Formats: sequence, structure tokens, C-alpha cells
Amino acid sequence: MAPSSTRPTSRDVAQRAGVSQAAVSLVLGDKWRGRVSEPTAERVRQAARDLGYRPNLAARNLRLGRTRTVLLVVPVLTTEFFAGVYTGAARVAAGHGFGVVLYPSPEGRPLRAAPIPDPFASAQAAVDGVIASSMTADALTAIRGDQLPLVMLDSDPAGNLGAATVNLDIADGVRRIAEHLLGLGHRRFLHLAADVPSWTFEVRARELAARVRAVPGTTLHTARAPISIDAARTAAEAALTRPGPRPTALVCDDDKMAAGAYKALRRLGLRVPDDVSVTGVDDLALATALDPELTTVRLDAELFGEHGMRALLAVLEGRAPEAGDIPVELVVRGSTAPPSTS
Repeated sequence: MAPSSTRPTSRDVAQRAGVSQAAVSLVLGDKWRGRVSEPTAERVRQAARDLGYRPNLAARNLRLGRTRTVLLVVPVLTTEFFAGVYTGAARVAAGHGFGVVLYPSPEGRPLRAAPIPDPFASAQAAVDGVIASSMTADALTAIRGDQLPLVMLDSDPAGNLGAATVNLDIADGVRRIAEHLLGLGHRRFLHLAADVPSWTFEVRARELAARVRAVPGTTLHTARAPISIDAARTAAEAALTRPGPRPTALVCDDDKMAAGAYKALRRLGLRVPDDVSVTGVDDLALATALDPELTTVRLDAELFGEHGMRALLAVLEGRAPEAGDIPVELVVRGSTAPPSTS
């Protein structure tokens, strides 16, 4: 007998599982916990699989006034870190029937300043919520993100726009870098700082200064540059050639800036780590492509995206998001060593 071409309905699933249509709706809408037993929920899911049932998401979303779409606003699309954030967020979203749309706001510029038309001029109607990096805070005004359920990443919990914040424990990462270098005997530091007005970079500068200056006999100078290899190279070269004792440790705000520092040091005939130790932040693939491999703070970008999406789901459901910063890890490689005695 030829299979029926009629699309199975929730009533068919209910009859197959021996439950009510209301129970089917609860289970397939992922709202069954506390209302339907686990064995019953699994029976409904199995019946849906056996029948090839797929909910009419368009009709359900129209009924609920939801698009089940989330906007993720990041500074750049070409950075490995934010690709990881998207991957983590999309993975959690898919498990809850949501999609994630990625939108770049280069260097934090508002979306209206982007070189391509803004498809989210009516974002309030197009998405259910927003996840945004603090480096793109200005863009939220253009999409009225401050009037949507909003989760901020890398943002000051005491003064952000959103309903929740999700942060990596970047302060602990910088403390670990400082303690590592101080423990090796370094006392002259250069901070190659990202020239980006963002809370996360303010934390890095503040924590580094606090740790270094707490040790007698230390010096700390700062050189600022945009986050690019060439800009970091130029800034590092200028800082390393100014009068006075040369720093023995160069602390970079991210791995790309560390790569620029490597280039500056080699142009000046200096060796890593024999003459100058170098550290980064992120632990991108670039960190192990450098020679010597880079000592850096590992930030789990995918876990960051997962936490951001879970926090937004909690906000949408009226729950309190999980508290606590995401731990980071110092990865010690060949770019750091005790300072030369020569």
C-alpha cells in the first residue's frame, strides 16, 4: 500500500502516543517539564519521529507573536573568536528551535554607518532578542536593541544596557599573565593596548596596572593601537625605540597584536623571548603559528556564545540567567622566559 501523501498532524501524534493534543504541544514546544512525565514526553517524541511529524513553526510563531530568531551583533565577521561565539550561540539556539542571525558592526560603528544596507531597520519586529558585544554598543541604538530583550557580552555588569551580562573572567586572565611574568623576574613592562573604547579592554589595563605596580621597582608604559597586526607593529616599534631602558615584557591585549609585536621586535633585531617576552589574549590558531609559540590566555569563544544564548533564553522565559563569569586559562608557551641578564 502506497504511503499517504497527507502531512501528519499533532492529532495523529497524540493518537499514536496515546496522549492529548495539549500534551503533544507541550512536549514539542519544549514546555513539558513539570507538566508531563519524562516517559510520556519521550513517547510523544518517538511518535513524532515515527510519523515524520514537523510542527508548523510559521503558524505557531505567528500565534505566539514570536519569530524565534535572535540577532548576534559582533564587531567583525573575520575574527576567529567571534566565529566561535556564533558557533556556540547557534548550537544552543538550534536545540531550542531558534535561529541566530549574525550582523557585523565594524569597530563598534552604528549599523547605519555600515557600507551595506541594513536589513534590520525594523529589528523589533524581525527578532525576539539581541546578543551583543560591548564593542558594538553604539549599534544597538540604530536597531533599537535597547528596547529588545538584550544580553550584553564583555560588558560592565554595573552599567550595561541589557537585561543580563555574560562575561569571561578577563580580570583573572590578566592577573595570571602579570603573575607569570613577575614570577619570571620581569620588572619593565610595555602594555600594547587595544585602542577600542570597550569595558573589556578597560579591565585589562586596570588589572595589569594594579598587579605590576604592586611590586616595588617595576615600570609600566602603554602604547595604543587598533586591533590589527600592522597597527600593532607600528605602535610597538615606536614604543621600543624611545629613550630609556627597554621593556623586557610586552603584554598585548590580543593575539593579533602580539603577532604585530613579533614583527616589530624582529625588525629591531630583538629575539622572543631572549630579549623581550611577549604575551597575548584569546589563544587563536595564530598563537601556535607564531615562532616561538605564544603564551596567551585561552578564552573559550564557543562556551561564551553558549552562555550568551542561554542567558537570552532565560530572559525571554522570565527566568534569572545563570550567574558567574566564565573561567579562562593561561597557556604558557615559548614566548616567555626570565629576562636576559646581559
